[in-house]
Amino acid sequence: MNEVWSKADLHIHSTHSDGTAKIPEIMEYVATKTDLAVIAITDHNTLEGARFAKSLEDLYDFEVVVGEEISSKSGHIIGLFLEEEIPAGLSALETISRIHEQNGVVIIPHPFSNRGIFGPFGRTAFAQAVNEMAFHALEIYNSVPYLGWANRVAAKMFAGGQGIAATGGSDAHLLQGIGRGYTLFRGTSAEDLRASIDRLETRAEAARGGLNVALRYAFRIPRIRRLQAWNWERCKD
Repeated sequence: MNEVWSKADLHIHSTHSDGTAKIPEIMEYVATKTDLAVIAITDHNTLEGARFAKSLEDLYDFEVVVGEEISSKSGHIIGLFLEEEIPAGLSALETISRIHEQNGVVIIPHPFSNRGIFGPFGRTAFAQAVNEMAFHALEIYNSVPYLGWANRVAAKMFAGGQGIAATGGSDAHLLQGIGRGYTLFRGTSAEDLRASIDRLETRAEAARGGLNVALRYAFRIPRIRRLQAWNWERCKD
């Protein structure tokens, strides 16, 4: 079995939804400022940015996974390895079902945040969902600065043994946030990542430099809010 472990950031936003960086800027930043082997572009309710990034993949030495952060009726759900967009506004179960129809990977991002499908007080709902919702992984670490409490709840609820994998992601809305949260997986490729998730061996990790990123977020929040307003049909809950 491969003993090489690599990093993947599975939760990145671009200007195709409410991120502040364009796809070419993201690709250059990942190549020159990080040691990520795999990234996933997961814009809200669109594959445009992810498809654009995938088209540039051959120019770089890391791989791109086409993803989407879908606004279900219950909250956000990430689908990875997608070929077709999944619309917003479906139930959580229907959203997950449509990801499975594409042989995609289902990740529940920031599960205990206000926009997570379980919400801040959803510990009971989580226990029930493990049995009812066929998701592959739970985002245990999200590097957005104000999600510290939600991360701690996710880590506490994830004790292993439930048949789901742990992932980490930056949820980056600005370049400097990319790679601040990541998934450690066995291997070096996107397919290795997928296999590592299937084997439940992935780990959620945090990079250093959180205070600096927090200050940058604080400075750019008005711009992120404007982007959400301009792209309201994509970014709405």
